Amino acid sequence: MLTLMPQVSYTSEGFRAAFRRPSLAFAEITWRWIVGATTAMLSGFALLEYLDTLPVTNGEILFLRIKQPVLIGRVLAHILRGSLNRVVLTGLLTALGLAAIWIVAASIGRAFTVRELVGYFADRANAASDIFTDVSWKRPLRALIRLNFLRAALALAAMCGLVGAAILASFASPEANPQPSLAFFLFLPMAALVGLTWWALNWFLSLASVLAVREGDDPLSAMFAAVALCRERAGEVFAVGAWTGLAHLGAFAGAMIVVSISLGLAALGTWRLVVAGMVLILLVYFSVADWLYMARLAGYVSILELPQVLPVAASPVPMPPGGREVSAVQSTIDFGEPILSDVPDLPAEP
Repeated sequence: MLTLMPQVSYTSEGFRAAFRRPSLAFAEITWRWIVGATTAMLSGFALLEYLDTLPVTNGEILFLRIKQPVLIGRVLAHILRGSLNRVVLTGLLTALGLAAIWIVAASIGRAFTVRELVGYFADRANAASDIFTDVSWKRPLRALIRLNFLRAALALAAMCGLVGAAILASFASPEANPQPSLAFFLFLPMAALVGLTWWALNWFLSLASVLAVREGDDPLSAMFAAVALCRERAGEVFAVGAWTGLAHLGAFAGAMIVVSISLGLAALGTWRLVVAGMVLILLVYFSVADWLYMARLAGYVSILELPQVLPVAASPVPMPPGGREVSAVQSTIDFGEPILSDVPDLPAEP
């Protein structure tokens, strides 16, 4: 016998999946941290290569050793003069390399995690475990690469938008009548608009990536499916994003409080100990943030896979010693009693 559970909480399902499948969160953390470590290494290597191209004379080294702030500032300005072209070229090459690494790593990682989550929730809904037998590996991967390329291009467009906002705000503070406070207050709303637009579009492309893996669609079909999902299940999608976002905000606030306390206690210990503690705190925060992202992703997949109510098997009715099944609802009147019989002159029971 089947009964119906109360309405499914997709946010709870996402957190439950993240708890029950820690390997998925570990995989998400692994590829993200590998990309982060690669970014740090490439950025450091590019900085060292750039510094190696700067000519430094013996006189400049002498002024640097004097350790006078005014002299150091002038020497650094003289050393860096005329090196803007090298800075731009180094930054472009580094950004292109990092973007390519991130696109490939994010596509492979997303294909793996979404497939595993769909299999998990398919089992939860008593569906077939081989739901993806008709979807090849190459097609979702190609769609994910294209979607992640759009996300990288969107990030570049957001940076260009911030530069444009700064240029527009600078018109309010000309050299003849400088008003830096006015320019700053004009820059803030434009920067907020650019940031909000980038966040919304990046979130939408991330949701389309989930549908591209689940359905095996091309990028355009996945985006149309994401629009349909947001229109038909707006409440569930918003609830998952809101609750996981609040959890992320709480984790960020907690990390900042601990970092502030560590900085306040810096005078009691060595700077190496303080730096090591801050690095440990940041690593813990990044781990929690990646785990929460996996919980949010699992919540979105549960919206696609689970119905609003889940059928569950009812507990079997206990059998009495005589072998007859006991009815779940028993009347208070026993019609088998002789006093209720219509046969006259029954012998009295001893």
